[in-house]
Amino acid sequence: MSDNAQPEQGNPAEKPASALTRREARAVRDAALGATAEATGVQAPPAMPVVTLTAPVAVAADTDTDDTPRGTRLDAWWGRTLSTPTRLKLWYWGGPLAVTAIGAGLRMWDLGQPHSLVFDETFYVKDAWSLFNNGYETTWPAETDPRFAAGETNIFKTDGSYVVHPPLGKWLIALGMAAFGAGNAFGWRFSVAIAGILMVLLIALIARRLTGSTLLGVIAGGLLAIDGQAIALSRVSLLDNFAALFALAGFGLMLIDREWSRRRLDDLVTARRALGRSPSWGPTLWWRPWLVAAGLAFGLACSVKWSGIYFLAAFGVYVVVMDALDRKRLGLPFWISASILKQAPAALLALVPIAFVTYLLSWTGWILTAGGYGRHTITATNGLAWQGTFSWVPEWAQNLWLYHQSAYTFHTGLTVSHPYQANPLTWLFMIRPTSMYYEGSKLGENGCTFDSCSTAITALANPLIWWAGTAAIAYLIYRFARWREWRVGFILMGMVAGYLPWLMYMNRTVFQFYGIIYEPYMILALTFTIGIILGKRTDATWHRLSGIRVVAIYLIFVVLVSAFFFPIWTGMQIPYWFWQAHMWLPSWI
Repeated sequence: MSDNAQPEQGNPAEKPASALTRREARAVRDAALGATAEATGVQAPPAMPVVTLTAPVAVAADTDTDDTPRGTRLDAWWGRTLSTPTRLKLWYWGGPLAVTAIGAGLRMWDLGQPHSLVFDETFYVKDAWSLFNNGYETTWPAETDPRFAAGETNIFKTDGSYVVHPPLGKWLIALGMAAFGAGNAFGWRFSVAIAGILMVLLIALIARRLTGSTLLGVIAGGLLAIDGQAIALSRVSLLDNFAALFALAGFGLMLIDREWSRRRLDDLVTARRALGRSPSWGPTLWWRPWLVAAGLAFGLACSVKWSGIYFLAAFGVYVVVMDALDRKRLGLPFWISASILKQAPAALLALVPIAFVTYLLSWTGWILTAGGYGRHTITATNGLAWQGTFSWVPEWAQNLWLYHQSAYTFHTGLTVSHPYQANPLTWLFMIRPTSMYYEGSKLGENGCTFDSCSTAITALANPLIWWAGTAAIAYLIYRFARWREWRVGFILMGMVAGYLPWLMYMNRTVFQFYGIIYEPYMILALTFTIGIILGKRTDATWHRLSGIRVVAIYLIFVVLVSAFFFPIWTGMQIPYWFWQAHMWLPSWI
């Protein structure tokens, strides 16, 4: 053999381990895994769930050769842990259910304290109980709150009360009161807590479907489970949690429809081309069950608060745009006109009528009874009845329309000063969170064992979650502008529907806690970004390990911050100095 001759390669499996190159060692390992799978009938275990979220990036060939170590020992351990179908199934469902259980514990613990009407509970709880008994909201005697909390719950009057939110949320509050007693604070907060718990489960399932990773689904659910604003809004009987839940359900159903309709369109176009046809416009998808279900969910959101209509409108536009892009991708010549003239009417017929009927049905109690506020405006006032073309419209419908006109005027013109009002431009930075309850005590008062004590419920998000979520939204805007990823655009549409409309009402009295309706999409944006940082198990070891470390450190600090803030989210009595330690910004006081 000459000095320049290469040694024989031979069979890598016959070489001693110390003599193997990295590539040969990997080949031996893969062969062993394959042999084991063949002998046992069990496929080689997967490593940590593959998160294919990164954008295409050109990598120079000389910077990452085949011999570059891939994955980490944690990936290998995770692969062994999920090495059987039973374990995979347990993780698939057990992970989301575990974080949901954590969310349930944080929301249900000591839910009945304080046993007094907190913040706007003075409106919604009493409205809910009179609605449950009369079919419509009625007025109450002055200074009723202490009497109500003491158990005098049936002192409502029969005169209709002027309310400016639809009835569904109050019906749901009333269900908890009927189950556990109207005078039981646990009962009047129970339904709101259930809504918050369901949101945790929903966001975990939605994140998993968006990313293809159960791990990221669990992270998303966990972030919402331990966030302060989500916890506080689940422990005070307001309407916003219900609106957020139904909007999130509609969002998830839109995601399923997006995948279903795309496959259906692909199949139909392919089938027509296989038959020798050349479709110019493409087919019209009339049967879209998931879109109908999304319309129902958005209708339920509207039946709680009118802010739900922005989700209906935003995703109505989204459906038309994505259908046009799908037809363009399939090479249909008239993809714009086909989407606007053919598919848009069919999609809107699936989405809008069910939402409208759902909203109208939420007013059934007001329609079928005679005592609701404004129920007989037409008969009580001359000259208001509709004439001409619309004279056939029933009186109750005309009255309901006038009621809605009045409520809209109220909403848009509400400028009463409030110490915790917050301009929507500041919401993403959490400048002015809402204090919903505060009670100060001195030594010996109300069980206080310090010089002074504080008992507070503040709708203050975990700062590490909220601020990181805001940064993630900014990053996703950049990412969408550069790569046009549909999943990124889908998440951003949630923010468009939940946040942007409030910028039209910057002169109105509004509060930071309204942000609960778009918080899930901030968390989805954050989770998506976490997936990018984590990378894939096929990444270079150093890169993968760095991502895991960054995410692990961040999540550990998130949990610690939530533990630190938990007392001021749940009305626990703490020393006054400890309460002050939570006021990181002067505007939080």
